[in-house]
Amino acid sequence: GTLLNLSVSAHGRSDSLLSSWDEPEGGAEGYSLALSSLGSATPLQNGSVGPNTTSFWFHGLTPGVRYEVEVTATLTCMETTSQKVTAQTSPSPVHNLSLSSNGSSRVLRASWVHGHGQRDSYHLALYHSDSQMLVRNVSILPNASTFLFDGLLAGSEYALKVSTLAGSHQASTSIHQWTAPSIPTQLRLSPGSSTSLVASWGSAAGAAWLHLELHNLLTQTVTTTLSARRGLTSYTFQHLQPGTQYWLGLSVTAGSYTSEGPNATAWTYPLSPGNVTLSSAEEQSSLQARWSTPAGHRDFYLVTLLEGEDSALTRNISVDGDNGHVTFHGLGPGEQYSVQVTAVAGPYRAPARSTTAWTEPLPPASVSLSSQGSPYSLLASWEEAMGEGYLLALSPVEHPVKNSSLLRGVTNFTYKGLRPGTLYTLEVSTVAGPYTSSPRRITNWTHPLPLEQLTLSNQGHSTSLQASWRAGPTGSTGYTGTLWETKSQERVRNVTMGNNWMNVTFEDLVPGRQYTLEMAVMAGPYRSPARSATDWTYPLAPAGVTLTNTRHPLGLSAFWDKAAGDVDGFHLQLYSKSHPVQRNISVGPNTHNFTFLRLSPGVQYFLKVSVLVGPYRSSSHFATEWTYPLSLANVTAQPGRRPQELRVSWVESGGGRDHLVLLSVAESLSVIRNVSVPRGVTQLDLEGLVPGSRYRVEIISQAGPHRISSQTAVGYTVPLPPLSLWTSPVSTTGALAVHWEAPPGQRDGYLLSVHEEGSSAPPRSLEAGKDSTNVTLAQLEPGTCYLVGIWAVAGPHHSVSKNITGCTVPAAPTNLTLTNPGSSSELYTCWTKPPGRRDHYRVTLYSLSTQSRDRVQTLSPDAQNTTWTHLEAGSRFAVQVTAVKGFLEASSTNVTQWTHPLAPANLTLGSPSASLLQAQWAAVGRGAEGYVAEVYDTASSSSVGHMVLHGGARSHLFRNLSPGTRYSVAVRATAGPFHASTANLTHCTREYDALLA
Repeated sequence: GTLLNLSVSAHGRSDSLLSSWDEPEGGAEGYSLALSSLGSATPLQNGSVGPNTTSFWFHGLTPGVRYEVEVTATLTCMETTSQKVTAQTSPSPVHNLSLSSNGSSRVLRASWVHGHGQRDSYHLALYHSDSQMLVRNVSILPNASTFLFDGLLAGSEYALKVSTLAGSHQASTSIHQWTAPSIPTQLRLSPGSSTSLVASWGSAAGAAWLHLELHNLLTQTVTTTLSARRGLTSYTFQHLQPGTQYWLGLSVTAGSYTSEGPNATAWTYPLSPGNVTLSSAEEQSSLQARWSTPAGHRDFYLVTLLEGEDSALTRNISVDGDNGHVTFHGLGPGEQYSVQVTAVAGPYRAPARSTTAWTEPLPPASVSLSSQGSPYSLLASWEEAMGEGYLLALSPVEHPVKNSSLLRGVTNFTYKGLRPGTLYTLEVSTVAGPYTSSPRRITNWTHPLPLEQLTLSNQGHSTSLQASWRAGPTGSTGYTGTLWETKSQERVRNVTMGNNWMNVTFEDLVPGRQYTLEMAVMAGPYRSPARSATDWTYPLAPAGVTLTNTRHPLGLSAFWDKAAGDVDGFHLQLYSKSHPVQRNISVGPNTHNFTFLRLSPGVQYFLKVSVLVGPYRSSSHFATEWTYPLSLANVTAQPGRRPQELRVSWVESGGGRDHLVLLSVAESLSVIRNVSVPRGVTQLDLEGLVPGSRYRVEIISQAGPHRISSQTAVGYTVPLPPLSLWTSPVSTTGALAVHWEAPPGQRDGYLLSVHEEGSSAPPRSLEAGKDSTNVTLAQLEPGTCYLVGIWAVAGPHHSVSKNITGCTVPAAPTNLTLTNPGSSSELYTCWTKPPGRRDHYRVTLYSLSTQSRDRVQTLSPDAQNTTWTHLEAGSRFAVQVTAVKGFLEASSTNVTQWTHPLAPANLTLGSPSASLLQAQWAAVGRGAEGYVAEVYDTASSSSVGHMVLHGGARSHLFRNLSPGTRYSVAVRATAGPFHASTANLTHCTREYDALLA
């Protein structure tokens, strides 16, 4: 068929549809139209139009309904062609659309009334009015009549478009509304400057308009009002009063909503004071601060006074805001102070630039000027004075002033390049800012230079020395010198002279002594380094020079006296006219004699002695002497055939006449026998002497003018042996006393020999004095017998021996113990074996608790323990061990011990009353030393009673117990450290009821 290109549209109308089509080729005689509901075969409306019409309206339709439209064209020859299409009417818009926040800043609620007809759904589009941005785009069911928009911006205007959808058609309704505004947070008001305040706040996007109102709290007036659109987060208020407190109020509006917001107060910065000055006040140590008052307001001025370079806080003063000056009193002299004036308004401060000033200084104290040993410098020092620095002026008499300026903190200054030995004047003043204190004045000298070309000479004199020198080129007030003995360093003389002296002579000195002179230059109180010179006084010749025989055939001895003064040494010159060779000898200063040996016998010699001192020498007169002839040789004195005889013998050496034999007792040197023998006899027996005596023999020979003695010979007669020898033991272990009677005659001492019987060891030897009649032999073995021999000794000779045997006391046993092996009838004894020997041990056990008989055991000498049995239980015993050697004994100390006690028997308990418990028992054997009764609370196992009783106790009454309580009782028998207990026995105390009954 022919296509009609039928189309149906609502053209935005909710109750009509317009059908339009194309006229078919060849035209049409007319058209018929039918409208029916979609899916229904029954037409709702029918219509027809003529041949030249190509559209038709259906009216009275239901909004939003889908219809089916059929157009049938009648063609020629009764043919028809038709076409069906579906179409939908536009829906009706909603009615009574509303959008409300109900006071919420984040939510809008939309509500409406459904329009007539049908719809497929609703479409809601929410726009932000300012930005025209689509905020929400939602489709909801056709039967919904409300919708809640949340998460919106506070204080914002929104536009809502509600579209009713039916197919491709829609009908829309719009409405506008505001969300409630949100109040800004964190409102802050802070000063931007002295004439501005900066207000800032957070969350400013929650209102359409912000309204700010600034009040001056000082004048109680409104200063500024301001309205600003959304988004403003800060604002600066200009042209305000400095140092003034302001109040800011904040409110917000959005549409018809208005809300009061937070408020804040703040101060503008105050202006700092101007033209601050700090100057000296009329009163001493005072400063006055002044300033000009700035514009605006302030609460007060804070005036701070700082001291010194470290700005230490000294004063802090608050003055009224209208004041313009303040005076500080009692400040330190010479101190630099700075003042800062700060205007204070609320929490803010506006400090002015600080200014400084000085108080007038005081002069420094303890000014000193010292040379420190230097000739070219002076050290000035002083105590620290408060100020900026110091002004120093140094002025000698003949030189210009030297000025120096020093900073504070320096308390000394060294002037260099000064003239040695010169008096200087120092003036020191303290400088503080523009002020200078009065000066402190002090004087002192520089050290002088030492003198030059110092010499010291004796000029041939033995008691004087002359010193000379040349003065130095610089200043001085004089010279001082000290003369010392060089060797002893002893001061001899002090001299002080004016500066015009060039020499001095020291008199009355010691001849031949070396002296050292130290000279120094003086300037005021100072001395230069000393210069020294040394020399000797001329020595004196030795006096009393003699040359004598030395009693030696070939020697001469020279003697001389030391003259006054000192010497370094002596020079000896010996010669003989008969011999061309001479002797030259040098000896030390302390030597006053010298023996020349290996000279020729019988020759005359001459001697000259010279004194040596430094480079000087002084000689004596000559002395002369002859040498001796030779004497006899090999003179001996030996014992004769009996103790009362001495035999003298010798060898003749040639020359000489008769010999004279002189006998003397050695100790007294007095001659007791004088025997002359002719030449050719070489021995002599001397009889009737004292046994054991020491004799001296001398033989004199003569040749020419001299007599000469032989060498002295010493000899002894044989001594007699001791008489009546006996021994006795000593109480000390390991010792033996030996006694004897002295024999007639003399002796040097006694010799003893001690030999242990049965030992192969060599005997011990010891000596005793000549007057001794007894000796104690120590360090012997205890309990041992010894063979003792004794001789009388005189020189190398001894008498025949006397012998005797004696025994030492044995050593007592040590470390004796008496122990209890846990038995009530046995004790064990042991000891340490003592040194030495013994025949046997005797062990005795004593009963200390009873009157029983002592028990004794005899044990071998090597025994070290024994056991005692069948003893009484609970008894105390003592034991002693005795070592026995012959009739000699040595006992140990006593030790004691207890046997174990036996436990009490027949323990019974009874309760005579509610708080008492009585225990009774019987002793076993002889009983015990004591008893201990203990009571325990059976339930808690804790002790409630403890009583120590004597050995005769057989019962005990426990008091103050709890009625009706079960107790456990035990009784222990004690003996020394040991005890034996009964078994625990339990019993109950009576009840109160039983007691009352």
